[in-house]
Amino acid sequence: MKKVISLSLFVALMTAMFVGCSTKETPKKESDKSIAVAKEEVLGKNTSLRLVALGQGVAPTTTISPAQAYALAKKAAVADAYKILAEKVKGVRIEGEDIIGNMMIKKSSIHTSVNAMIKGANIVETNFKDGLCEVEVELTLSHSQFTH
Repeated sequence: MKKVISLSLFVALMTAMFVGCSTKETPKKESDKSIAVAKEEVLGKNTSLRLVALGQGVAPTTTISPAQAYALAKKAAVADAYKILAEKVKGVRIEGEDIIGNMMIKKSSIHTSVNAMIKGANIVETNFKDGLCEVEVELTLSHSQFTH
């Protein structure tokens, strides 16, 4: 009989195992307070955050010309760089599933996704060598972009 065990159930069980059921409160240290303050505000009012991503794209071998190969590889590299920026800004959703039979993993799958809009990113550098295009993209975030 096959059993389907989702990754979220596995993570919950592992968390429960490591966290335990203890309700005893540990005394707070002075260093814990500074960590909590640092986590509250990542992007201050007068600060900006610069994110950089390096996207990669491979030129297809079935193109009509080298220019077409370059254009397609660059387009793929830019899309990859935008995806990396979106992952940095919004995070990545991970869903996984293991199918178990006879106490062995029969099939394991992991799906990742990200949903974000990247606005104002700039291409800093583009390199194309041996069919691989690498594009460096930067995005500067400021506090004012998130306050309406």
